[in-house]
Amino acid sequence: MSSAYDHVKKGSLKFKGGDSTPIKKKKKKSSKSKEKMERALREEQSKLKQVYQDVEKTEAERKFEEIKRQRQMERVSKAANKSHKDRVQEFNQKLEQLSEHHDIPKVGPG
Repeated sequence: MSSAYDHVKKGSLKFKGGDSTPIKKKKKKSSKSKEKMERALREEQSKLKQVYQDVEKTEAERKFEEIKRQRQMERVSKAANKSHKDRVQEFNQKLEQLSEHHDIPKVGPG
């Protein structure tokens, strides 16, 4: 008894264009290699810190960085004092002051 499917090839499908090399699975990295990488990163960072500490800065550079740090701290403390409700309220006031030119036009029927 011959079936209508006797001429069909059986097995996995093949890609066109040549050899069908099996796909290699990636090996999982061991925890030892992770520890080695972390240790290497720490050593590299410590070397960079030593290099940066060896470079001496001028008086003007030190003052500039100090003032910059103070201004940043002021900005952070100012932003931390406002609650979300206050920020939303300020944003709404700002939007109310804008002209109708900035309004989003209605699109579609209605």
